[in-house]
Amino acid sequence: MALRWSFVSVALLGISATVMGSLQTCGQAQYDPAQYVCWYNQFLCPVTAGEPLSYCSGACYSKFMYTCTNNVLTLLPAVDSPFTLTVSNPNLSINGKAVTASGQHWYLGGQTSSYCPSQVGLACPPGNITAIVASGGSAAMDVMVPGGQLVYLDAFWNVGYTQAHSAYIPPGSTTTGFAAYAAGGFINLNGNGWGWVACPPTASGGGGGVWNLVAKNSTNTASLNNCTPVNLKVNPLPQGTYGAWQYT
Repeated sequence: MALRWSFVSVALLGISATVMGSLQTCGQAQYDPAQYVCWYNQFLCPVTAGEPLSYCSGACYSKFMYTCTNNVLTLLPAVDSPFTLTVSNPNLSINGKAVTASGQHWYLGGQTSSYCPSQVGLACPPGNITAIVASGGSAAMDVMVPGGQLVYLDAFWNVGYTQAHSAYIPPGSTTTGFAAYAAGGFINLNGNGWGWVACPPTASGGGGGVWNLVAKNSTNTASLNNCTPVNLKVNPLPQGTYGAWQYT
């Protein structure tokens, strides 16, 4: 998923696209309102992952990554505290559901799986939310366990995290290319920024009765036909918050 689009290319798509349903007019172009949004009655921007992209001085942009101030497009500030994630695509039944960690894997919906040894006692966080920290293009689970738990994309571009007390990462995994923005989203910048898709249990990469999260890119797009683009909304937590002792 590209995160910025030029007005010229989008406008041409709006004029030439063959669409079903009632077309609307934007300037001299016709467009399908399910696929595009018209700004100022002259600029077309696509609807991507259920988000009608905003317009700023010749470019369409996602509010999960950018802001427009005085007609200048700039990146949102990076989030500087732990955060949780929720799915954003109003066209899906899992819209607003939490990203949850279980079995060294991220799911969409479902239940968070965590553990805390009894000797830690009252110092144990509740462990009922999936919290993350991000910095410098990398991400990790927001845990107290010594050594932490690193987030990675496995060879099939599913999201995983290391087991507590272990630095093992499966061969072919990717540990960088993440960005998290305050008042924005958790962005996959791998593979030219194609973004995230949600795969239902019956789709490739799904299973276990919950939806799967996959980083989409040029190597796997053909296998994700039954999956739907989504954004991941960042929900900041107070500084010093821990999501769990460890995620299991």
